[in-house]
Amino acid sequence: MEAFLKKKPGPGVERGSVDTPTIGETDVLVEVKGAAICGTDVHIYEWDAWAANRIKPPLIVGHEMSGKVVEVGKDVDHIAVGDMVSAETHIVDQNCLQCLTGREHVCQNMTILGVDRDGVFAEYVSVPAHNAWKNDATLDPIIGAIQEPLGNAVQTLLPINHVEDIAGRNVAVIGMGPIGLMAVAVAKELGADKVFATAGGRNKTRMELAKAMGADEVFSAREMGREAIVKHIHEATDGNGVDVAVEMSGHPDGLVTAFETLTIGGRVSLLGVFPKPFEVDLNRLMIFKAATVYGISGRLMFRTWFQLRGLLRRPQLREKVRKVVTHRLTMRELEKGFDLILSKQAAKVGLTPDW
Repeated sequence: MEAFLKKKPGPGVERGSVDTPTIGETDVLVEVKGAAICGTDVHIYEWDAWAANRIKPPLIVGHEMSGKVVEVGKDVDHIAVGDMVSAETHIVDQNCLQCLTGREHVCQNMTILGVDRDGVFAEYVSVPAHNAWKNDATLDPIIGAIQEPLGNAVQTLLPINHVEDIAGRNVAVIGMGPIGLMAVAVAKELGADKVFATAGGRNKTRMELAKAMGADEVFSAREMGREAIVKHIHEATDGNGVDVAVEMSGHPDGLVTAFETLTIGGRVSLLGVFPKPFEVDLNRLMIFKAATVYGISGRLMFRTWFQLRGLLRRPQLREKVRKVVTHRLTMRELEKGFDLILSKQAAKVGLTPDW
């Protein structure tokens, strides 16, 4: 089959012909019908410090996908040939303390599709049947592929054991990458009152998309500055600040903005991954604010997926999510997709299986 691989350490990917995967007794073989480029894929493509420390070439890259099941292992009884599925990309051992106590999403021995094992930028991919999520057969394969990042947005807004509803609340979404954009759309769909969105730079494409997702106000942190943004949000919420802030940027200023916009006793969810350690005033930002803080890692297996199924049945949200995919390319144009993202021309790039 054809695939894009990281054949050796260093920037870029290479197209090559490789063996079609074989499957085990509890696996399924999926013909990829839709895929998308994730920020993790960009790290691997650029070969930054994280990728150099984590990735072991040769490796087929990519993890966001949907496709058609073409073969099932002999012990698989809940997935059939012909089913349309997406992949929950966190592959777990189902046997550690976390898995056995209902917390598979933070499995001690987790491996990730397209990071620790061959991924989806290929004609076929093998995944454990446990990780194959059955889709509605009519779901657009590209939308099916981006359920994984959409699930991150949902889990960030509605973390496990959350105590407050989003409906009627004021929300700040810090960082307008694809997941931040989706979080704006989901927050509005869940009935948030005011949603404030902040972008780090002057990416007009993403700022305009934030408005299209339903953000009441969108700010450029670079142009306006953190202090002015925080002041404005407090003024717009009768001096209270937001009830919920979700940090998607992975930038130190973004984290401080999230807590400074927060009302006393509010909640912050952290999804953004920070490039290195930094100092933060815990007393001022968290302790004396009585803030509830959640660290978010992936999606709940499989509560979040059921939430996604319901949300994607809503035409308005489905159309907003579709808009986040600013470019649809063929798989053979994968490298063009990376260029569009790196040049800030694209939000999300979807891929169709034309080799």
